[in-house]
Amino acid sequence: MNNKTFLLVKDSSFNYLTKFDNKSGFKFKPRNKVEYDGITVNKMVMISPSFIERVLKRKIKNKLELYLRFIVSILNDDDDDTDITNLRAALNDLTRYKTIIRNKYLQYLDEKYALLLLQKIELLENELKSRIISCKSFEEKEYEEEYHRSR
Repeated sequence: MNNKTFLLVKDSSFNYLTKFDNKSGFKFKPRNKVEYDGITVNKMVMISPSFIERVLKRKIKNKLELYLRFIVSILNDDDDDTDITNLRAALNDLTRYKTIIRNKYLQYLDEKYALLLLQKIELLENELKSRIISCKSFEEKEYEEEYHRSR
């Protein structure tokens, strides 16, 4: 199997492929697993800065909405039986995602948008941390009541 690199060029009337050697841009692997006869795409490189920014903003927005829905569901859950391991896993995942944004996406995003995005993630992290602390204090009170009874 030959590994060749091509660039899809779109003119006003038609599209065509040309050989591509410059590999600077945002690199990603397509996740479409549909089997078909034809060209197999293993890796894609986006070159247009405006297109990269639009794609990354949409990707980041969807992931942040997922985290936000999870945190809101935890906060709306009034019972104190919330499992602390789920909270810690969500916090670790959010921290990991923030690291990915800093290392991978920040160079392609607008500075103002990047600052706002990192502030939003920091806010979500602080909310998770406060919920973890409140769950810990509730567990400690429960433990004290159970094992340290007065005579």
